[in-house]
Amino acid sequence: MLSPNRLQEKIARVHTMDDTDPPLIALAGRQSAARVSAPHQHPSGQLLGLCSGLLSVRTTQGAWVLPTTRAVWIPPSHVHAARSHGPFAGWAVYVAPHACATLPAEPRAIAVSGLLREAVLRAAEWEPGPPEPAQHHLIAVILDEIASSPADAFLLPMPRDAKLARIASALAEAPADPRTLDEWAAWAHSAPRTLSRRFVAETGLTFTAWRQRARLLRAVELLAAGEPVTAVALELGYDNASAFIALFRRSFGTTPGRYVATNLPMLSDGPPPDRA
Repeated sequence: MLSPNRLQEKIARVHTMDDTDPPLIALAGRQSAARVSAPHQHPSGQLLGLCSGLLSVRTTQGAWVLPTTRAVWIPPSHVHAARSHGPFAGWAVYVAPHACATLPAEPRAIAVSGLLREAVLRAAEWEPGPPEPAQHHLIAVILDEIASSPADAFLLPMPRDAKLARIASALAEAPADPRTLDEWAAWAHSAPRTLSRRFVAETGLTFTAWRQRARLLRAVELLAAGEPVTAVALELGYDNASAFIALFRRSFGTTPGRYVATNLPMLSDGPPPDRA
């Protein structure tokens, strides 16, 4: 395990990575309270993942809610913000600009394989400095996993049109808002048919499907906070828990309870290590 001083040295370096740095720097740690990162950017690419807990990430392209089975890739200089939902244990890979040429050019969520997770956790134990010859092989594995993993389709895409973005932002903050398409169009001073057509053109989803996805992502956040399934269903505007569970199963392939058990393992007891 790295000493606190050496860990802080690695943390300091990730914010100023350039072509003189190693291809990547990996960090891992645990935090006992929720954490919020305001919108920011950095010269390195970044892959964020979790060992336990839940993380929400927003970019100009859209938003993801990430369980332990997913990670999000942020290319260099892309503005992003993140928020954890309660305690979490996580990891991050910072990729130097010169090593990002073959990696995705847009933010995306990817499935986390066992190989990727174990490779990152091993790299997080390395001392700061130029990588040793054997470490280059593991670096290549991590970069290959980022490059080859297909994008996760369950993104909440954000429209760029000003009126649509205003509606989407309001619904993302309050997905249970019951206003109809016509009422939202009047609120944004837009014609309903124009609003409906532009929503599909800019997000690939109908207005109804987009709002449904926003509600499901908020549902995952509420479930991670320990809210009962019935309470989540009612809070998000569903008439009953059965309707919510059926929609959740169609979207995620499992029930809310099983999703939580599989993707949101509880943090182990004990004091958290230094934050990374």
